[in-house]
Amino acid sequence: MPARRRIPIAAGSAALATWSPDSSRETEATAVRFALEELATRAPGRSVEVRVPPHGAVQCIAGSIHRRGTPPAVVEMGPATFVRLARGQLTWADAVRSGAVSASGERADLDPYLPLVGGAGGSTPNA
Repeated sequence: MPARRRIPIAAGSAALATWSPDSSRETEATAVRFALEELATRAPGRSVEVRVPPHGAVQCIAGSIHRRGTPPAVVEMGPATFVRLARGQLTWADAVRSGAVSASGERADLDPYLPLVGGAGGSTPNA
């Protein structure tokens, strides 16, 4: 089942495009939530939980299905890191190496799915 969108594509794309470290909390939250939705759309599944506190989390990537308790794979990072990864301003390898990302478990490597806009991950969000 494809991920359900809660953030309108136009609003999410705009927030993701205009986000900066000085952005309002609302812009940051919209950018993060939209990018999480986009990740779940591009990598459907429930084997990895991607957490970006305090704004949201999604389950994505095909594999073993997680139903209760701690997922078999968890990725967690701050909002600025996630937005920079989504926009292609930071590589997955650099984020992990610097400690900006905590990733554990099978399939916890998001490199094949990033960036979400521009670059290798694609330029246009899915409808």
